Amino acid sequence: MRARRGLALAALGLGVGLGAAHFGIRQRARLTPPAVEPSDAPLARATRVGKLHVVHLAGTPEQIGWSQARLLRGQMLENEGILLGEFQKAVRPAPARWLLLDLAQLRYRDLDRELDPARRRELAASALGFAPDPFADVFPTYQRFVYLNALYDIALSFERSPLIGCTTFTFTKEAAEGGHPLLARAFDFDVHDVFDDEKAVFFVREAGAIPFASVAWPGLPGVVSGMNAEGLALVVHGGRAGEPRATGEPVVHALRRVLSTARSVDEAVKAFAAREPMVSHIVIATDAGGASAAIERVPGSPPHARTLPVRAAVTNHFEGPAAGDPKNQSVRAGTTTLERAARAGELVAGLTRPATAEDAVRLLRDKSGVGGKPLPPGDRRAIDAHIATHGVVFDCGRRRLWVSEAPHLSGRFVAFDLADEFADPPRAPAGERPAIP
Repeated sequence: MRARRGLALAALGLGVGLGAAHFGIRQRARLTPPAVEPSDAPLARATRVGKLHVVHLAGTPEQIGWSQARLLRGQMLENEGILLGEFQKAVRPAPARWLLLDLAQLRYRDLDRELDPARRRELAASALGFAPDPFADVFPTYQRFVYLNALYDIALSFERSPLIGCTTFTFTKEAAEGGHPLLARAFDFDVHDVFDDEKAVFFVREAGAIPFASVAWPGLPGVVSGMNAEGLALVVHGGRAGEPRATGEPVVHALRRVLSTARSVDEAVKAFAAREPMVSHIVIATDAGGASAAIERVPGSPPHARTLPVRAAVTNHFEGPAAGDPKNQSVRAGTTTLERAARAGELVAGLTRPATAEDAVRLLRDKSGVGGKPLPPGDRRAIDAHIATHGVVFDCGRRRLWVSEAPHLSGRFVAFDLADEFADPPRAPAGERPAIP
């Protein structure tokens, strides 16, 4: 009886201790939002074009944050609910989920410390606009939004990241039809199809910044694939080298900052060097003048920009100073990056005439292996493995983009002209929008 009583008291003490630790972590790791006032942007609007959400945002960071949360709250709720459901399925016991969340809070307790003040204000305004928040018991709204804006970086910290699978083609100078540079990318993110079915095309005019377009999902006016009004296009690929950091500038904020300030590839390289990344990655940049580069970024090292030839393809491995990093070697040996690069190289070499947007879409949809070898549907060695959250073709010269409708890369690629989208107010094209079937 004494032994049982002792065990019961020990168990009770352990439970109380864990509860106190959980409460203490929550208090220590809480991210405090800056004080902001809710404010609607006068020209903010969200519409549907085919299967795409098309979102126009303008004004101060506070106006942009508040407006996008009010306009897209339903879609944001659906996305967060799916992410939470996937987490619950992956980690069944509730105590294990609490432990993981507490550990995550401890690791990222200073995550917003190095965020640009404008982005902090924007996220704080989004948190206000999202009320009432049914997920506030998981994390407070602002804190959760900070985590979600760093989701790309957090995901890349894991060895089996679902982001090591993207392919990009670039065509510049004489390799592009009419001399208008093209950048075409498949953003492979092997998660729930809602991020494909409910993708969003953002057109953002922040006060004092270069307007830009971004293809992402509701709730994320940051950038993983974007082009600005000056014809500079940027896309990001997952890579692995160096050591991930718990602070720094999230990838989606870095690309947004650069699109908001840079007009050329050279300016973009300098802008990326100004801030420290959280995780390693590769940014492919093409500008209206025909310059194109793969910018390899590793925490603790200056960015390495390698100039791309007029016809080029980039996948997920580093080729600069980080090429010999054991983590990069693991990506080369354990993922499909080399096979996709070889197949993409065959495709660009085989396109001897100047490339059009239609050509770029055809290459993104390629489902064969090296040498044209047939592959089973969904094989990760294919450029189109039927997992892309979005595909997009940027015409940097004409300032036009084509965005894929679901499913994945099989739907239409719908055209948008930046001159129309950034008009005040935005102009809808007469008749049906051009599209690549």
